[in-house]
Amino acid sequence: MTKEQALYNYCVRLGDNALVQSYRLSEWCSNAPILEEDLALTNMALDMTGRAQLLLQYAGKVAGHGKTADDMAYRRAEREYRNDLISELPDADFAFTMVRQMLVSTFECFLYAALVSSSDKEIAAIAAKAVKEARYHMAHTSEWVIRLGDGTEESNRRAQSALNILWSYTGGLFETTDADALLLSEGMAADVSQIKTKWQENIEAILREAKLILPADDYQQTGGRQGLHTEYLGHMLTEMQYLHRTYPEAIW
Repeated sequence: MTKEQALYNYCVRLGDNALVQSYRLSEWCSNAPILEEDLALTNMALDMTGRAQLLLQYAGKVAGHGKTADDMAYRRAEREYRNDLISELPDADFAFTMVRQMLVSTFECFLYAALVSSSDKEIAAIAAKAVKEARYHMAHTSEWVIRLGDGTEESNRRAQSALNILWSYTGGLFETTDADALLLSEGMAADVSQIKTKWQENIEAILREAKLILPADDYQQTGGRQGLHTEYLGHMLTEMQYLHRTYPEAIW
């Protein structure tokens, strides 16, 4: 694997994570429990869309195949996506969304903070913007997880149920490939093994305040890095890619 191929794969992974999160968050538009939260989740989705655009556009540039961010987002097959499995799971309820986004955004806070020092100037510039957004996303969702966990019996039950399901997918956040090793040696990627300790400490602190029980570290669902996905991504792409596949020559 060349450095260019490794960088392409890395940018695609980060871009796909942002794209899929954006889709899931946007599903709450006009469906959130209160108007303020409707706006907050929609803005978070827009943050993710902007991040996905920058990363996928850069991936196309690195590959040198002339593909735009739209081509990368809407004209790939399911097995070509490299997002973490946790991001593609459908939202069971509001608690599920908050717990999932808290877990992912906490990870992204440390990830993009590390990538600000990347030797690749493009990644460093994207990370400088993304880390500010991730900090807000983490703060916002953490407050909700604490409110739900330390709320009523029903809100605690829903938050704990979401955590129990999602925890077995968190291992995918720290899954590594040959591309990671190559880019780490060049100072271009972040070392997720170092991030995991900080992530775990922060998550445990949030859960203690929320009066939620940390699930056991049993079997972890992985495979997103290799293009192996749950059944839900295919359904998502069917809807997301409909216009581009129906009218491939359209110019918006």
